[in-house]
Amino acid sequence: MTYPPAGYPQQPYFRPPDHPQATAIVIVGVLGLVLCQFLAPVALVMGRKALAEIDNSGGAVGGRSTVLAGYICGIIGTVILVLTILVIIAAFLIALFAGSSTASTY
Repeated sequence: MTYPPAGYPQQPYFRPPDHPQATAIVIVGVLGLVLCQFLAPVALVMGRKALAEIDNSGGAVGGRSTVLAGYICGIIGTVILVLTILVIIAAFLIALFAGSSTASTY
């Protein structure tokens, strides 16, 4: 490993500030995944918008990994929400058609 010569100025490490909504997106994403799946689409939309803003900032805005974590939780929570709604609809339709059957086995 080579080191710069003595007296060579060290470049300061620049870490861009996180996106202003990064923490909120990950909180809403986790809540949408764990507690209330109706919050998951909110995290999905907020995360997609924030990721686009981070990508378009040219490195001036950070926090991509935090936003991505909330976005992924939003995706998973939204899928769980849609599957839950489909199961409820299917159960309702099965109960509706099973209860309205006029055929008798007597």
